[in-house]
Amino acid sequence: MPVRVQAFGVEFDRSGSRLHYQAMTLLLIRHGETDMNTNRVVQFPDTPLGEHGLRQAERLGQSLRKRSIARVLTSDYARARVTAEHVARHTGAELLVLPRLRERNFGDIRGTSYADLGELDIFAPQFIPPGGESWEVFDRRVDAAWAEVLEHAAAIPGDIAIVTHGLVLRSLFSRTLDVSAHALETDIVVANTAVTLVDREPPWRVRELASVAHLDDVKRDVAPV
Repeated sequence: MPVRVQAFGVEFDRSGSRLHYQAMTLLLIRHGETDMNTNRVVQFPDTPLGEHGLRQAERLGQSLRKRSIARVLTSDYARARVTAEHVARHTGAELLVLPRLRERNFGDIRGTSYADLGELDIFAPQFIPPGGESWEVFDRRVDAAWAEVLEHAAAIPGDIAIVTHGLVLRSLFSRTLDVSAHALETDIVVANTAVTLVDREPPWRVRELASVAHLDDVKRDVAPV
């Protein structure tokens, strides 16, 4: 077994052969605001950023210029992808699409306003949206997405930004990441373009939770999905 050493975030064996990189920090980011967020409507995959969301994405990208972001991973949904493009443009990082980072599929519920849902709790543990994903199926997909993220973290130096969705973040916070240093509600709604800083190695400790320091105005009443 080779003896392993690290230098400048890269792991080598004693022969000098590179084994794999150690990413510095993982940045978990929710996409920018959409008009459906503001109007509290369950969103479609192709929902674009609204004007305010585009401004948020630009501010986000500007705020990350000085970080050593080497790669941006994003959901393929339009609102996440465009947010990620702003980050990549300002940081010069490579942009890759990971479809498993998509929001939970609410099937036939998509396009329905929260007001029209009435007493129906679409986030209840046992609720399965018609034509959509149960929590169990969704969580398994999030686990697979996280495994992909860790593969990227082991392959390159520098920070990695991951642009995804509200319920993906909620799933990670509740089941995967170490959030013990933070007071966290089980039904947390992460603000649009909020940035969470996570250690690169298990137990994946959350160092900073859902920061919106880059924004002048933060809307706290946007919809979770």
